[in-house]
Amino acid sequence: MSVGPAWGQGRGGGAHAQFLDPVVLQRIGNLEIVARTVVEGFLQGMHRSPFLGQSMDFAEHRPYTVGDDLRRMDWRVYARTGRYYVKEFEAETNTNFTVLLDCSRSMAFGEPVTKFDYGRFLGSSLAFLARKQGDRVGVVTFDKEVQEVVPCSARHLERVLLAIQRSKPDRAGDLLPALKDVASRRLRKGIVAIVSDLYVEPEELRSPISRLREMGNDVMVFHILDPAERDIPWEGAFTLEDMETGEVLPLVPKELRGEYRDLVNAHVAKVARVLGGAGADHVLTDTSRPLDQSLFHYLLSRQYRKRSGRWASPS
Repeated sequence: MSVGPAWGQGRGGGAHAQFLDPVVLQRIGNLEIVARTVVEGFLQGMHRSPFLGQSMDFAEHRPYTVGDDLRRMDWRVYARTGRYYVKEFEAETNTNFTVLLDCSRSMAFGEPVTKFDYGRFLGSSLAFLARKQGDRVGVVTFDKEVQEVVPCSARHLERVLLAIQRSKPDRAGDLLPALKDVASRRLRKGIVAIVSDLYVEPEELRSPISRLREMGNDVMVFHILDPAERDIPWEGAFTLEDMETGEVLPLVPKELRGEYRDLVNAHVAKVARVLGGAGADHVLTDTSRPLDQSLFHYLLSRQYRKRSGRWASPS
């Protein structure tokens, strides 16, 4: 299926992944088609399927190469053959995969693609990928409270995509009560993918994320920003309006750009430290970056951590 111009190339097995401009995805509109296009596109560029599942099943042996984890050496094979082989593993599927989508008003910021649209595409693509590998999928949409819950099921992909499609970023948000609400529901353990702009004091994330981890969940947090939030692009004096509170702030970018950039970078770095300390993955992206490129590189990093034995402590 041809959906329009693509740009960039990814590294992987025989084929190259063609990365789609987010504006192209926005023009498609239908979330199922978007998800299918994104997932099937970047899968072509990977050596093997990028499983999202937590546990690992033995798959095959391969000859040892310098740098392989010695803990995966199969000494019984060595005793029989006199040759060094390591064990390769595949992730066990059929886990629960839940998308937590932030629908707070701040997510409506951005152009030509808003953070919310980017987040919808990302959440739908993750759900599509999880279901494609045989997992049960669900979704929780929230702003200052949980709005809709679709529990995980092998038959719920259509319901998940519909819930994401009809969600709207039209109310003020508060991430922390929503996360605590989700944790209190005692969802069956699995994988939780949080999609948000993370407008919250970083340290306050530690408790709810740690709680989700204590419940046995693998937690990945996709931190979405608009390029204009990372570095003020405008010239001349102007005013900013807080999309959550309506507060207006006059600014002169020339005088504040450097300080602003430093503050944003410090916030992002602290978010990453807190999430890493709580055992969650922090995946920073912005709405100008091709969605399939973001997923492609993140899933490759997950594969690498699994194979290198560093899966238990993501950075």
